[in-house]
Amino acid sequence: MATGRTLNRWARVYLNGYDVSCYSRTIGPLSADFNSVDVTADMCDAVRGYLPDAASISPGTLNGILSAGGPLDSLGNVYDGAALSVTVALGIRAAPAEGDPAFHGYFNIASYQAQESSGAITASLQFDQRSPILVQNHVNPWGVLLHANSAVTAVNSAAGIDDRGAATALGGYMVYHVLAGDGTATIKVQDAAVNNDGGFADLSGATTGVIACDAVSSGIVALGIGATVRRYLRWQVVLGTANTVTFVLSFTRS
Repeated sequence: MATGRTLNRWARVYLNGYDVSCYSRTIGPLSADFNSVDVTADMCDAVRGYLPDAASISPGTLNGILSAGGPLDSLGNVYDGAALSVTVALGIRAAPAEGDPAFHGYFNIASYQAQESSGAITASLQFDQRSPILVQNHVNPWGVLLHANSAVTAVNSAAGIDDRGAATALGGYMVYHVLAGDGTATIKVQDAAVNNDGGFADLSGATTGVIACDAVSSGIVALGIGATVRRYLRWQVVLGTANTVTFVLSFTRS
């Protein structure tokens, strides 16, 4: 991953298996807020004390262009009010690549609005500040992109990425979007203590299981809170009856 400043043009947005990037203008703020709860005992405490409340997590508002039959039209008609799996991949001075940051999770559409603006029909999807899975189990919506939007026709034998600099023991979760393909396949996260092909093994529980790849799909797979995740991470795929599968995969350590 390159470091330094980047531009909005290098962000990519995936909703429930749809790539809505080329229909989008802006998204944000990408936030995880912990409201402060006052726990001061006023009769005795000399200073006020606060503890963080449950997290409010949201990708904010997606502003885009409404096109008949396009992904924002489909999402507005089919998924309005429902929880969507969301991944916002942030490329650093280029299109998102393996190792770049990703904001992801399940989020409800709180508001869907379409209006005419300067001759174009625009759509705004405002996401609720809740995440049904992450608030209860994993409160960090920021992860790392393990596989950018591209087609895969063979297993991965490359080295992975070092996203934390050390192994962790608090579990985590993966978010995937299947955008195209044929037949069936299994998408996985693998981890390793040594960053070479022979060092990697399946990260227990971090798998889609066998899924159909000829239609868009997406989901979140959470590990146990105490699961160990070794230092290095990479994507992996098992092609069942599929010859090709195009997908996006990201992972967060808790």
